[in-house]
Amino acid sequence: MEVTQDQVIEALRRVALPDGANLVSADLIRALSVSAGAVRFVIEAPDPALAGRLGPVRDAAEAAVRALSGVTEVSAVLTAHGPAPKPAAPPSLKIGGHPTPQAGPQRVAGVNRIVAIASGKGGVGKSTLSSNLAVALARQGRRVGLLDADIYGPSQPRMMGVSKRPASPDGKTILPLVAHGVTMMSIGLMLKEDEAVVWRGPMLMGALQQLLGQVAWGELDVLIVDLPPGTGDVQLTLCQKTHLTGAIVVSTPQDVALIDARRAIDMFGKLKTPILGLVENMSTYICPNCGHEAHLFGHGGVAAEAQRLGVPFLGEVPLSLEIRLAGDAGTPIAAGEGPMAEAYARLAQRLIAGGLA
Repeated sequence: MEVTQDQVIEALRRVALPDGANLVSADLIRALSVSAGAVRFVIEAPDPALAGRLGPVRDAAEAAVRALSGVTEVSAVLTAHGPAPKPAAPPSLKIGGHPTPQAGPQRVAGVNRIVAIASGKGGVGKSTLSSNLAVALARQGRRVGLLDADIYGPSQPRMMGVSKRPASPDGKTILPLVAHGVTMMSIGLMLKEDEAVVWRGPMLMGALQQLLGQVAWGELDVLIVDLPPGTGDVQLTLCQKTHLTGAIVVSTPQDVALIDARRAIDMFGKLKTPILGLVENMSTYICPNCGHEAHLFGHGGVAAEAQRLGVPFLGEVPLSLEIRLAGDAGTPIAAGEGPMAEAYARLAQRLIAGGLA
């Protein structure tokens, strides 16, 4: 006896869906055909998400129909009525804009101390010192953050060897990256490679406010802030809007660099920001072939300036090809071993000994 379409429908009515309904009452059966014992039908779910969960229901429907007398073949196709829903777009996170008003200097949540690394002019190795000092402090057990506040010329992504774009779960909070034991953030991570930042002062101030206040820094003993050269909007915003522990001024020994370093020191004085110490970068050069020590930019000028001003002299860092190659490769020299790493380790030790990190 040949099976009828009504018998097939009754069999499908007994196949339950996850919500308690059945295939027939939920109106999911389409294109049902019965011919010479061969039964074919389509189970059409309202959306692909539900269709993906109905595989066991399709199998049960085929089994129910196959059990009918007179059925020789069963074919059930599972499909969906509409297209798959588009994935939710990631939250839009815009960096830069006019700063939001705030009443006086604010603390950064979870951060114990904030230390700015500054210079009066570019090219004295301020960013190199920032990345290596951060790594050296982390290697000595400190919880360290590194903020690249050089908005126009961010270099920390390259020096720290990171390029992934930071995530934002809600379009407001920024999740920083971690490299060499240091929690870090840079506007360079939010830009395309070689993309220029063409902003006026208020945009810079707004960006710095976001990078300080919206980044989930976590619990840090010290946040190192790599400032741009000079005495401009970023420096003013950091000193006036943040509880800044103090600044370390970096200079090479020659007179031209020291002239600009004095201007940076004077700016911090006017803003009532303590000078934690001076560092003489590119202090000496030792020939790797013969061991001869040369003072290409002079020597001792920064130490003498620190003594004249009555501020700590934190130490010297040699001029070394190793330091430059390590920074370009994304692994600061302080992350390894050897004389150059030890130079940064000594700086870190002096900051720790002085209770500054």
